[in-house]
Amino acid sequence: MTRPRISARISAISESATLAVDAKAKAMKAAGRPVIGFGAGEPDFPTPDYIVAAAVEACGNPRFHKYTPAGGLPELKQAIADKTRRDSGFAVDASRVLVTNGGKQAVYEAFATLLDPGDEVLVVAPYWTTYPEAIKLAGGVQVDVATDETTGYLASVDQLEAARTGRTKVLLFVSPSNPTGAVYSPAQVEEIGRWAAEHGLWVVTDEIYEHLVYGDARFSSIATAVPELHDRVVVLNGVAKTYAMTGWRVGWMIGPADVVKAATNLQSHATSNVSNVAQAAALTAVSGDLSAVALMREAFDRRRQAMVRMLNEIPGVVCPEPFGAFYAYPSVKGVLGKEIRGRRPSSSAELAELILEEAEVALVPGEAFGTPGYFRLSYALGDDDLAEGISRIGKLLSEAH
Repeated sequence: MTRPRISARISAISESATLAVDAKAKAMKAAGRPVIGFGAGEPDFPTPDYIVAAAVEACGNPRFHKYTPAGGLPELKQAIADKTRRDSGFAVDASRVLVTNGGKQAVYEAFATLLDPGDEVLVVAPYWTTYPEAIKLAGGVQVDVATDETTGYLASVDQLEAARTGRTKVLLFVSPSNPTGAVYSPAQVEEIGRWAAEHGLWVVTDEIYEHLVYGDARFSSIATAVPELHDRVVVLNGVAKTYAMTGWRVGWMIGPADVVKAATNLQSHATSNVSNVAQAAALTAVSGDLSAVALMREAFDRRRQAMVRMLNEIPGVVCPEPFGAFYAYPSVKGVLGKEIRGRRPSSSAELAELILEEAEVALVPGEAFGTPGYFRLSYALGDDDLAEGISRIGKLLSEAH
């Protein structure tokens, strides 16, 4: 009997669609094609100079040339606890903080720690591409709660209750949302949190975009809004989006002492400590003020409004206004099935391929986020590229008939 070369568990994992699109766009650009990419989920700003300077200084510190505690530098854990209290009002002890290799490791470790095979996780769709794979690796069962543009991609308590079963253990709550930019109001956050508490559910809340909200929207942490959840909530966050530090790979999870201890044990065998130089940079970031993100937010807000306006001017495209993160999530269902340059794309994946080939614009199709018929476009790119890219899309789709 010939055994498979790759385990079934790992074979079932899909490549990150967002990173794949970004890599393809960069490869085409390297080959000389004028591709504009809307795929990457990272700020187009450099990491602030004072944070970089802290990393340079850390390089010369012999302490950081050695192993440090697997769960994170003690001073960084304390700074994260202080920052969390400052920014969201959630008071936690530093012992309840685990510093991870980026937000993705925090996501993986949270589900690996909480789930046994067969445990169900309620996931609002559209969802970020990494959540399903982390749940699957932990043996969990993802139960989708579908939303669409008619509700601004917000799920109601009634929808969540309809999806809940006796096997439901965790609600994954994300606000602001990647990929839709949806932001739940403080009242909605509290209502959902109280429903979760009432039914004894765990809540894993991803707050990586907490400082990127626009207009009248306000970020509200479910951990703060519903104190009775404190012993059943895991908060995921990191420096990537707020401080333009995606490549530094520093995230964290905050949770009950037993959960954080178990996740720390896992990390001690998987990766040990996060890079000390990156931790030193993160310490400076979270200990400082929020002036860096304020400047980025101003630019993102301007681009957000321009993108939504331009997308909604394209026949067959419907784009609700996003109020958080740096993504728009338009429906392109009105274009599917129509002929464009001799082809008749029947799915958003096929349409994205056509747009890349004919208009040289890279988009991530909704299939990657659990909802075919949509695109995710990041507005974390320069104003000129944004305008040119959407103009190309509009020109191409105007040929649909």
